[in-house]
Amino acid sequence: MPDTQQTAKVALIGLGTVGQGVARLLLEQSERITRQAGRKIELIKAVVKHLDKPRDFSLPSSLLTDDLECVVQDPDISIVVELMGGIDPAGTIVNRLLESGKDIVTANKALLAEQGMALCDTARKRGCSIAFEAAVAGGIPIVANISQCLSANQITSIRAILNGTCNHILTEMESRNVDYASALREAQELGYAEADPTFDIDGTDTVQKLAILTQLAFGTRVHWREIPYQGIEKIDLEDLHFARQLGFRIKLLATAQLLGRELELHVAPTLVRIGSPLAEVHGARNAVDVAGDAVGSVFYEGYGAGQMPTASAVVADVIDTVVGRAALTFETLEPWKLLSHAPLVRDPAAAESCYYLRLRVEDRPSVLAEIAGVLGKKAISIASVIQPPTASENNGSVPLIIMTHQTTAGAIQEATETIAALPCLLSRGVCLPVLDGEPQV
Repeated sequence: MPDTQQTAKVALIGLGTVGQGVARLLLEQSERITRQAGRKIELIKAVVKHLDKPRDFSLPSSLLTDDLECVVQDPDISIVVELMGGIDPAGTIVNRLLESGKDIVTANKALLAEQGMALCDTARKRGCSIAFEAAVAGGIPIVANISQCLSANQITSIRAILNGTCNHILTEMESRNVDYASALREAQELGYAEADPTFDIDGTDTVQKLAILTQLAFGTRVHWREIPYQGIEKIDLEDLHFARQLGFRIKLLATAQLLGRELELHVAPTLVRIGSPLAEVHGARNAVDVAGDAVGSVFYEGYGAGQMPTASAVVADVIDTVVGRAALTFETLEPWKLLSHAPLVRDPAAAESCYYLRLRVEDRPSVLAEIAGVLGKKAISIASVIQPPTASENNGSVPLIIMTHQTTAGAIQEATETIAALPCLLSRGVCLPVLDGEPQV
């Protein structure tokens, strides 16, 4: 049990946007946080790379240092909040801090997805804990809900929007009729997207978070690179328009589905029926739909990034660590420990879904028959087709939109590869899964 009299001394590693938010809460809301923790929590050091860098929130100069050793070697510091981001040198630093007997709070999903197993093993050996609520979905308390509030359930599925940048871009494209490049540029100007947005828009950020949720919800240890994923780079304004005609919106969706003793995992832009909770998540917000065998479906929505929502989750983890809840959860949950009863990851080719295909084809008779013939040979049935009226300026090409009935990912991949070699195909276009159902046409 924690000492209810002694002040808990905390250090920050990294003082970027989120770090400044954490510092603000710890310093400005000390009375409230003390009430919640049962004893005083004091921020005594913030390790930064550049001491003289301008910051929106000014800390007392006595707190700032560029010397990591003053934290590692200080036995009075019991909790370190790692907010550097990235894998190197963050992984080496966190490992050293654990070896020195300090509890860790982190928002670093990339580090956990890459080195979570090794770091958790070190923490267990040293009697420390790692708390990481802020690493997935920012201000949404999904880690606590899966590991604690829903612990009486066998989780059966997770369907989640986990990247606010992508959701903002898709929302802007649909609502304002702007193309992908313009929406991305505006997201960068607003601070929703980095100067190099690759990890957000190519699905890397989302699949790393899915790997963490998979470990928590199912006990299945899977490296994020083993999960099929694609981003939103190929989504065209046309796709959003055609999806809406069919009764859907497109969302970058992370999916984990328990099927018997196997777990189906993937990240992809997905058609989600308009009116369903996930389809109505707009702007830079995240959402997680979790289903359990006892509770049914539970839906969480909120800001998945940003200074104060993420800082809220980080400070909550600091409080949990001081109170002792984090240690109990870490010990009981045993994250990243290999479990004999955990479901196995299903062959991605066996994943079943309906699919949306957008192709750019020659404007001539029999093209649809050629493509339908390829689909038929793979036992893929067509649910509906959209062929826009031919325009005078079409330059001999037209879009062809096909919605399929249920098929496997392997079958649709083989079919699209064959279609890509047909002379009538002028542009490969996109192939997207459809969540829960077929078009209402």
